[in-house]
Order: sequence, then structure tokens, then C-alpha cells
Amino acid sequence: MSSSLADHLIEHARERPTAPALVWQGDVISYGDLLEMAQAADADVMRLGLADDRPVGIRAKKSPQAVALILACLKAGRPFVLPSVELAPETLDALFAQAAASRVLIPEDDPVHGVKVEATEVQSDEAPEWPPPGADEVSFMLTTSGSTGLPKIVPLPLSAIDAFTDWAAGKFEIGVGTPVLNYAPLNFDLCLLDIWTTLKHGGCVVMVDQDRGTNGGYVADLLTDHAVAVVQAVPMLYRLLIDVAKEEDGRDFPDVRYALTTGDKMPASTVAAIPDLFPNARLFNVYGCTETNDSLVHEVDLSAEVPAQLPVGQPIDGVSALLVDPESGGFVEGEGTGEFVVRTPFQTRGYLKASLNEGRFADYAVNGQGEARYYRSGDIMRRHPDGTLTIEGRSDFYVKVRGVRVSTQVVEQAIQEHPDVIECAVVAVPDEMAGSRLHALVRKEPESSLNSLSLRQHCTSRLARTEMPSSIEIVTEPLPKTSTGKIDRKRCGPRGERSRVHG
Repeated sequence: MSSSLADHLIEHARERPTAPALVWQGDVISYGDLLEMAQAADADVMRLGLADDRPVGIRAKKSPQAVALILACLKAGRPFVLPSVELAPETLDALFAQAAASRVLIPEDDPVHGVKVEATEVQSDEAPEWPPPGADEVSFMLTTSGSTGLPKIVPLPLSAIDAFTDWAAGKFEIGVGTPVLNYAPLNFDLCLLDIWTTLKHGGCVVMVDQDRGTNGGYVADLLTDHAVAVVQAVPMLYRLLIDVAKEEDGRDFPDVRYALTTGDKMPASTVAAIPDLFPNARLFNVYGCTETNDSLVHEVDLSAEVPAQLPVGQPIDGVSALLVDPESGGFVEGEGTGEFVVRTPFQTRGYLKASLNEGRFADYAVNGQGEARYYRSGDIMRRHPDGTLTIEGRSDFYVKVRGVRVSTQVVEQAIQEHPDVIECAVVAVPDEMAGSRLHALVRKEPESSLNSLSLRQHCTSRLARTEMPSSIEIVTEPLPKTSTGKIDRKRCGPRGERSRVHG
């Protein structure tokens, strides 16, 4: 976050010291308390005698102590790398070393000051990547998921953070006293809205304990008890709340004004349940990447028939979005399909490890203007006549089945259109004859009689023969998820080829 974010928070603490800033495990931490904790964390860090021009690593699960430590770094203008604590220890060590972190900071509870900071050394034989271009402007350094190897470090400029937190506050009416649910882990880019936009503008962050994130009843009680007005989450959370509503005879959450879904496709059956779940809310589908933050927004018309696939909408203010033909490299004008390439006011200048930028960041001249840096998302999108965009699939989700190029996400979409399907994942399995074969892991409604035969019949009119899964496994338990709540396709292969299916 930018220094102005820290300045805003300090101003709230001085003007409204008793106002609630955080709700955590039944406790309310006021703005005054949070500032005092940040000052204690800052004193601990200062005692370490760290070099001012070097970043630090932060290893922390979500907690008020972790928020206070981040605020201390923001106040001091110290960059920090914030990876997921779920990563393997050797992966964390590699990330901290790559970022040239002088120490790794670990926030802990303290009965006197609310927080104390422990520090560990960073061991590395590698030449550090620090400083990146514009290092004096960097604060948050988030990381990608690492689904294709070591996560990439994404340094975010102060100006980008400021621009985003102001845009999000205006778009979703987050101001003084607004209760906002924070469902995502602390390292996830969704926290730029849930936590940091909320605190910058004087709201109250209602934090979900990561260890209880799959307990729908617990989250439902947080929404009710704290009159939450804004919810942003992956579709999994909405499904959990729908299940609670079924169990509790139509429980709803009338205080919610804005419901945001992001990070994964929301099934039509889930969308259809939103008006009963949140009778006074507007539903938005939000698209973005760690590298660019939010790029597209679509408000769902809850009075209309639910489409099989929600649009991801149109570019938000200040965003330039292109579709690039994968074959010719030229721009797709008007209606058509291509790779989504985007430039936002909120984006990074590039990965910390500059060699990783090739193929992901590119310079384009648009509308006769000079070249500017764009991010290549890898998402294949279709632009419709009204200008809205829908995701067709990912360029890296295409596989060859009997020599034919097939998108596993297109197959997932067709399966998801069945009214008894809650969620599904389609993965490619190596096959000596076909090159690859498709396996579908499908979660059905518990009371449904859906079986693989009826699901195949459903898909026949929607898919080509090469797109039909060779095997279908139907379950009633939730599909495996990553730490951010997305479906973990690495754990969705055939039962005999995965160590643990349901988690």
C-alpha cells in the first residue's frame, strides 16, 4: 500500500480511535488499537537495524498482528514480499532470497502491545533480484499461485495501490463504518479491496479465520452479527452460504449491498440462488489478475434468466483492453475471439525476476498513441456485439485429443450447464493411443439422481465427439480446493492417479 494509505489510516485512528477497524475471532480491534499495534511492530523492526533500501519477507497467516506488521512496513516505506504460508518451506526460502529480503518477519501475539515481531535470517547463494525498476515506488510484493513452478514475485507500485483503493471504494461504496467481509487469505490480491481499501476509507474489516473458511455456518454468523455490507469471494463461499440457507429454512443476509464473485466461474445454479440469499444486494462478476488487479466488471441482472456463462463485463475506468489474434498477432476489432491483453492503472511494471517478463508483458501502440506496456493474460475471450466479454478458456488449458485441439474449460462449461451439477473439473490424462484423454470429476446436488450416463446424454448436444470425457466420476463432496478457494485441478484426476481427492 502507499504511504497515503498509511496516512489515511493514521488519520482515522486519531479522529475516531474507538471506531472498529477489524473483527477477529469474536474481538473488535479499534483504529486506535491497530495503530498502537503497528507502532509496537515498527519498534521491533527498527531494533533489528535493517538496511532502509532492502525489503523484508513476511511469513504470516491472517491475523490482526499480521495486518499491524504490514501497516508498520507501509508507514516506514519498507517494501515487503508476502507469499502464501501454505507454500513448502524451500519454496518460501527461494522467494525470500529472490526478493533480497534482509530478514523474514513473523508477527506474534503479545499481551502488552498486542504484537511482537520475530525475525529469521535469509540464507541464499543466489544473486538477489533487488532492486527492480522503480524500486523506490514499491510496497506490496505479492506472488502468483505457482501452478507452473516457483511463484513469480509481483512488485506493486504505490501509485497503483492508491489508484485501486480509491476506485474500489467509490465503485462499491466503502466508506467510514462500512463492514466488509474479508474471506481471502492475507497474501491474496483480493485483500487489496477487502482489507486495504476498507481500512484506507475508514470501514470495518470482518476477517474470516482461514482455518474455518469452509464452515458455512461460521461465515453466515459473521455476516449476520456484523451487518456486513460488502462481500467479495470465490464462488465456493456462495455455495457454502446456499447450503446454510437450505439447512436453516431460507436464511438470508439482507444487510449485504454488494456481492462480488471473482477468481473462478460461478455456476448458473449459484447465481440463481443469489436473490434469495442476498435480497438487497447487487451482484458483480469481477475479473482481474495479480499482475494487473481488477480489469473488468459485469453487473449481473438478477431479474433476468441466468446465462450459462456469466460475462466478465467491460473494462473499468482507465483500463485499456485488447483482444489479440493468437495466429496473426493482430488486434481483433469488434466481435470476435482472441487472447485478452490488458493495461490497467493498478498494474505492476513487471515481475521482480525480469527474465520472466518475456511472453507475459508486451508493448503495444493503440489508437495512434505511443507504445505502452500491456499484460498478456493467457485467457481466450470472446467480445460480443454489445462489447461485453466472456471467457472461452485459457491458452494453456488446450490439449490435443486424437490430434484435435480441445479446451478443457469448454468441456467444463458444458457439464456445468446441467442443473444438478454444483461444480466440476476436467483434466487431461496422458494416453498412449489418443495422446490425451479427458477425465471429469463432477460434484452433484446431494439429492440428485444424476449419473454418468445421463450426464453424457446432456453433453452430447453440446460437445463434439473429441470433447466428450472418456471417464466421468460423480461425487457429492466438495472438489479439492487451493488455498485461495479455486478448484485444484492437480488433484482432480482419476481416483487411482491421485493421492487425495476430497479436501
